[in-house]
Formats: sequence, structure tokens, C-alpha cells
Amino acid sequence: MDLSIIIINWNSAEYTRKCLESLFENTAGIDLEVIVVDNGSFDACGRMVLSEFPKVRFFQSNENLGFAKGNNYGSEQATGAYLLFLNPDTEIIGDAVPRMLTLIRGLPKAGILGCKLLNSDRSLQTSCVMAFPTILNQMYDSEIMNRRLSIVPIGNVKDLQAELATAQAISGACLMIRAGLFEEVGRFSPEYVMYTEDLDLSYKVWQAGYVNYYTGSVSVVHHGGGSSQQRKENSYANIQMRESIFKFLKKTRGGAYAGLYKKAMFLNGVARFGILSLASAVGLLIGQGSRYRSSLIKWKAIIRWTLGMEKWAH
Repeated sequence: MDLSIIIINWNSAEYTRKCLESLFENTAGIDLEVIVVDNGSFDACGRMVLSEFPKVRFFQSNENLGFAKGNNYGSEQATGAYLLFLNPDTEIIGDAVPRMLTLIRGLPKAGILGCKLLNSDRSLQTSCVMAFPTILNQMYDSEIMNRRLSIVPIGNVKDLQAELATAQAISGACLMIRAGLFEEVGRFSPEYVMYTEDLDLSYKVWQAGYVNYYTGSVSVVHHGGGSSQQRKENSYANIQMRESIFKFLKKTRGGAYAGLYKKAMFLNGVARFGILSLASAVGLLIGQGSRYRSSLIKWKAIIRWTLGMEKWAH
């Protein structure tokens, strides 16, 4: 078996259907298997897969294992020489999968291979590659900076249109890796509740002496990549993202550095909350005060997290 494609479904049956349709339309000539794991959502995904895609191997989990454990479970069922981890809300464009498989086979010291990710409107997602977190690059909103200044986070790919480039970290939305290497580095780390699993895997691969690559010559649509707007209103997601980065920094740089990160985020949060509060007050005078509401909620929650006041943060 050349390739095992692993998709974790959680209340995403319709997205999963479209993902599978695009896969089978665009992977002719590859000896592959597709594995779908339902992460305890019981949203009729299994019935849909069995009736519409009988070649797919479907597994039902009785609980939500999370991204890391779910994908690890899927990999345990896989028989392919290479693994492609795909989010259910992705759609394959053209011969993306065959080209990625051909490319990774010929790359020297190949670790992880990622590709260009597009939003639903086909605009570019700058998060398809990432820099390993540091205090410095976490002090600004990388998505906003990338969008406004057309740059990629510090220490990463400079041109997302590049045919091939080395990268620090690859997005877990579409991530290809040799199965043996995935096992060698210990698979996805299960200690993260949300986010950072792909950063952690990329870091482990890099630490093992392999090279992570990005290709801008292959595109995959990632519908959920536009969810940053939703996260602005979602305190849970915002805090879990910071909590996961805190765990990553503690794991890779030590407790002292992680503690400095939390202090830096406190100072950053206070500064941003103050500026936003002033802007909101001015906005009220001209009838535009509500435009800052979501950002104020976000940074208030982050400040509370740095002070240990968000007890539900794991």
C-alpha cells in the first residue's frame, strides 16, 4: 500500500462527504486506503460512509479522543508506507495527492510535507506553514500581520507561492509523512487538548534530524481555516491556544521560559486591552463602539488565563 489517508470526523459528516468525494475524484493510479474515524460524534457519518463510500475503512470511537489520539488511532489501522492526515473540512484540488506523494518520496531527509491551503473563497491561508513559537513571535497576532504586511511568521517560508521550500512547522490540516518516521518520533503528542499538535510533531521530526518541506505548487481547500473570525468570539478556543503554546514551550524550552511567555502575554494583554478600551470609547462617540467588542472579550479572557483565573483551562 502506497498511502493511507486518515480523516477524523467530529460533527462534520457533510464536510467529510465532500472531502471523500474530492479524494476519490483525484487519486486515480495510487494504491491507497482511506480511513475515517468518528470521534464520538455519532452524527450518522458512519452510515453515510458505508453507503456512499464502501471502499473507506470506517471506525467508530465511543468518545471524543481529540485530534492527536484520534489520528494516532487511525494510524494504528493504517497499512500504507506513507500517511496523509487530512482535516474533514478539506477538499482536494486536482492531482494534489499524487504530486505530494511523488514529491516526498524524492526529497532528501524528508520529514513532513505540507502544501498551500486555501480558504473557501480560494484566498490564501497564511497558517499553512508556521514558525515554532517563541515569546517574540507570540507577542503579535501573526494572522493579522501576515494578511496586512504579506509576510509569514519569523523564521519561516518567505514565499508561499514557492514551488518547494524548507519549513519549520506544517499545518495539520494536510500533512504527509512516512509511516515509519511517524512511529519513530512518537506520533502526535496527546497532552494537548486543542491546537499545537502539528507544531509539536513538526518539532519532533526536526529534532530527529529530518527536514520539513512546503510546496506552493499544490493546493488544498481548507474550509475551516477561515474560522479565526469565530475564534475571536470564542474565549475557550483563544485560551486553549495559549495554553497549548505554554505546554509546548515548557516541553521544548523549559519551565522558566514558559513562565516568561505567560508573563509576556499578561503584559501584552493589558496593553492591548487598554488600547482597545480607548478605541472603543472613541468609537462609541461616532457610533462604532461595537466593532471592538470581540477583541476586548478575547484579551480579557487571555489576561484572566495568565492570572490563573480560568479554571477550565487544562
